[in-house]
Amino acid sequence: MIFIRTVLFCFLLTAVIFPQSDIPKIFHGLSRNADGKLQYVLKDGTILTETDRSSGYGLPGVLGSPIGSQDGCDLDFGLMVPTGSIVYGIIVYNDSKHPHPIYRIFEPIRNGKASLNVKEKLKGVYDIAGWEKTGKVTLGYRVMNEGGTILVDGKVTLSGKGPFVVDTTISNGPTVNIITDNSAVIRYSTNFPCEGKVTLDDKVFTSPVGTLHEIRLTGLESETEYQYTVHAGSNSESYPFVTAPKPGTRKPFTFAYASDSRNALGGGERNIMGTNAYIMKKVCALNALMDVAFMQFTGDMVTGYTTGESDMRLQFHNWKRAVEPFTQSTPIYTTMGNHEALITILADVNYNQFIPKFPFATAGPEVVYASEFTNPVNGPVSEDGSVYDPDPNAMDFPPYKETVYHYTYDNIAMVVLNSDYAYASSPKLNGDSPGGNLHAYLMDNQIAWLRQVLAEYEKDGNIDHVFITQHSPAFPNGGHSGDAMWYGGNNDYRPVIAGRPVERGAIEQRDQYLDAILNGSSKVRAMFTGDEHNYNRMLLTKDVNIYPEGWDKPKFTVPRPVYQINNGAAGAPYYAQEVLPWSDAVPIFSTQHAVVYITVYGEKVTAEVRNPDTLELIDEFTVYEKSEH
Repeated sequence: MIFIRTVLFCFLLTAVIFPQSDIPKIFHGLSRNADGKLQYVLKDGTILTETDRSSGYGLPGVLGSPIGSQDGCDLDFGLMVPTGSIVYGIIVYNDSKHPHPIYRIFEPIRNGKASLNVKEKLKGVYDIAGWEKTGKVTLGYRVMNEGGTILVDGKVTLSGKGPFVVDTTISNGPTVNIITDNSAVIRYSTNFPCEGKVTLDDKVFTSPVGTLHEIRLTGLESETEYQYTVHAGSNSESYPFVTAPKPGTRKPFTFAYASDSRNALGGGERNIMGTNAYIMKKVCALNALMDVAFMQFTGDMVTGYTTGESDMRLQFHNWKRAVEPFTQSTPIYTTMGNHEALITILADVNYNQFIPKFPFATAGPEVVYASEFTNPVNGPVSEDGSVYDPDPNAMDFPPYKETVYHYTYDNIAMVVLNSDYAYASSPKLNGDSPGGNLHAYLMDNQIAWLRQVLAEYEKDGNIDHVFITQHSPAFPNGGHSGDAMWYGGNNDYRPVIAGRPVERGAIEQRDQYLDAILNGSSKVRAMFTGDEHNYNRMLLTKDVNIYPEGWDKPKFTVPRPVYQINNGAAGAPYYAQEVLPWSDAVPIFSTQHAVVYITVYGEKVTAEVRNPDTLELIDEFTVYEKSEH
């Protein structure tokens, strides 16, 4: 007891010496020690201290800071990659709709340095871009550590014929985003600051000087193919995209759905530092073959769970580079899963917890995620102002911006939710943790916003079908029965905010979600989920048991059938099926890699599920047909 009292006295004294005002009030018991590190004292007196657990790799260092040389360019990785290897080759932009590097040359990395030799090794029959005539060449290069793990895919544009200089390079992108019937957003990054510029027909669209460019194209015609050109200094790239139909046109179209592409075993591109690029490339190639209008990808894009922001940005970079040859023409809408976790770890030798990184407005996982992707900005603000807000006069919660949103295409609407908002390691039932939100718990303001959006679509005569997507399933079937929106049937699990558990437990809050989408809308056709690394579908009806044995609280009555389509099979390691109260309502379960293709024929909706690795048909069924209801 004396020991515990001494620890607590020192804990409180430190809190006085070191300012604590930067700690969000949604947490409790956190302070900073004399070194400025966060700490938390468990009830038994154990002190958990902020601990750095990142990969040691990150942007921009792992790209090697290319500098022009007599023969090409030199790269310097410093201590980040002291030894390893690099492969490189030319990207030819007029040879394919989906240009990508053709790797030709291997070089070692020694003492943190490597060189890309264009003048001698990519001349003559190897000069597939004609740089010897034009004095311009763009190289793709791949950096690997001494163990052979691929760390990053990079790009660099060189000018000259020897000596060479590093020119302004489109280092990431371009991608087409948020396509409507009369607009689109083009996003790309450059290695050097420059004016952003997109030309389309005789129109010019610009953005201020910088390295990140998000440029909205306006005044477009519906259902029209456009060729757009992005400019970076004297360099440019051109790609096509097709605008959406006018709302309510009701012509047939197909879109894709998948989730969970974090790294896997097997070597090579199955783990390009955080992402299974091998499968994602196949997913996108199949999407192109299926001529999809867009893809919805809902979480666990990367491995995450890192304390390093530059590490997280590297993983996002690799995911975007994997899909880039296809997102130049076809948009992918994304949101967060539990693996998009940028965290602070509190640990001692034997035990650790984590909370989301803060300050939320500048360094939190939600704001870092939003800065890496371009999604609609029409979601709720945050959980500030909720009944459990610890300070109505302060911003204590992360923003929802670009992680919760909705969009339309022709006669369908997609509502995208964030089921890992303010996500911390599950708050302990005894309260012995700083608190935070549960994995898969949709908090009150988000659900209130969901109800409002669904009410608007209910009145919209152009919208026939609404789809809801969040990372974690309402009804887990294999791999996440211990959490998701079920927690093994234990409703005691709930967020802890400012040291106090919120009113409703995990299962009760699931029922709030079900009430919103089923009683608040007659148009919701399916829930698209992931988290569990498999494909399965479940038809939820009033006859399906969705409660644990002995449930003594009110039960939600399902007013009409609705599908839960789980597809977390985009490359992450598989989970097998488990036995749960609703298992009889799950007619198919597969551990194959999978992409779900939804085709909308006016008032009819069908699904086709294929393995992007083998092209095998896994499943096909009718999601909705008006005559059946």
